[in-house]
Amino acid sequence: MTTLEIKGDWNILKGSLKQKWANLTDDDLQLIEGKQDELLGRIQKRTGESREAVEAAIKEYRAALAS
Repeated sequence: MTTLEIKGDWNILKGSLKQKWANLTDDDLQLIEGKQDELLGRIQKRTGESREAVEAAIKEYRAALAS
């Protein structure tokens, strides 16, 4: 997963992630260019999910946006 892949529809994706994991804040989801690993780590830490689960959720929401 690249930064460009995540950036595409970020605002919509961010809303979907906050619906899935309500304890995430805007600060948690602040996408800083070049810091994708930090973003994934923040989501992992806040939700207790594995990296793979977080990446799968992001890919799932992106696929839904593309259709």
